[in-house]
Amino acid sequence: MPEINTGDTAWVLISAALVLVMTPALAFFYGGMVRRKNALSTLNLSFVTIALISLQWVLFGYSLAFGEGGGAFLGGLSYLGLNGVGDAPNADYAATIPHSAFMAFQMMFAIITPALITGAFVERIKFKTYILFTLIWATLVYDPVAHWVWGTGGILRSWGALDFAGGNVVHILAGFSALAFALVIGARKGFGNAPMEPHNIPFTVLGAGLLWMGWFGFNGGSALGANGLAVNALVTTNTAAAAAALSWMLITWRQRKPSVLGTVTGAVVGLVAITPAAGYVTPLAAIAIGALASPISLLAIKARQKMGLDESLDVWACHGIGGTWGALAVGLFASKAVNSAGADGLFYGNPSQFLIQAAAAAVSILFAFGMTYLLARVLKAAVGLRVTHDEEEVGLDISEHGEPAYA
Repeated sequence: MPEINTGDTAWVLISAALVLVMTPALAFFYGGMVRRKNALSTLNLSFVTIALISLQWVLFGYSLAFGEGGGAFLGGLSYLGLNGVGDAPNADYAATIPHSAFMAFQMMFAIITPALITGAFVERIKFKTYILFTLIWATLVYDPVAHWVWGTGGILRSWGALDFAGGNVVHILAGFSALAFALVIGARKGFGNAPMEPHNIPFTVLGAGLLWMGWFGFNGGSALGANGLAVNALVTTNTAAAAAALSWMLITWRQRKPSVLGTVTGAVVGLVAITPAAGYVTPLAAIAIGALASPISLLAIKARQKMGLDESLDVWACHGIGGTWGALAVGLFASKAVNSAGADGLFYGNPSQFLIQAAAAAVSILFAFGMTYLLARVLKAAVGLRVTHDEEEVGLDISEHGEPAYA
């Protein structure tokens, strides 16, 4: 039996806790940007995802993503109910920590990914439909792509695609699924005419700050050990977030006064963009990745606005496009001097890695968008996606949950 390293185990367990905190942090980040009458509903969409996916992951989700005996497209059924997932390390994934610790860490990624999608359809989604969507989406979209990228024998992993902490698996999947769902569910009543201003920007700032902190576990923990690679991931994560926050602020300052909401959104976009690259690039590269992430996402927001699409909280622009830029940036800035288990990118003499990254991103985009669009169409026909006009007018806090966010 391989020897367990207590320092590595402690860091991964702490990182798992940090990533879990990111989902209620996301609830506050999103909750502050909706109208007062939908605050509690928006918070709950993230919170209930913790419960739903925790059980799904234990029962069969982990096995579909990482189970032995699978093929290029899906894990085997060997780990159903966490059968065989115990204290002994699994050398295929993390040789110095208990297999169950690796499973728990990965569970937190599986939780936050569908929670990210909720920003696309807040203020109009039926709660029961969201529950069905989340369970089916996690099973048919998240688990397969997690296997493609990270699982033994996964097709994108076999191509040599690099995704340190979830650019493809988390952000591209969430962002392009959000776009597909928004196209099917349609706009909120009064969109473009009635005021839909954020009701509590301090909530959003609090959420962004907690997300920034949690991201140290998200990216740093993906080193799966208390080592130099974890330190590099932590430093590049912070650096990219800082560069993107300032970049967003300065770009928008030219047009008007510096927006607090814009600055914290920029920080999150920087965190998204560095996620696939954190363990493969230098801090100087992280500055470029973060600084460029903001204008790229801003252009996507403007494109969404020109289309007249009510993708409510810009999940596609921030996570889908930001994650795509991060995946491509790995192909530009990756260096084996940072991580010998990775690859050199275009700027280090290996243009083929950029092509691999682009192909992997394209596959993830097409699969996420296509599967989610189909799933949303089926759910719309079977159970309906959105509440009634009157329920939407009253607000989902009362119509869906029977309680207000504020007395």
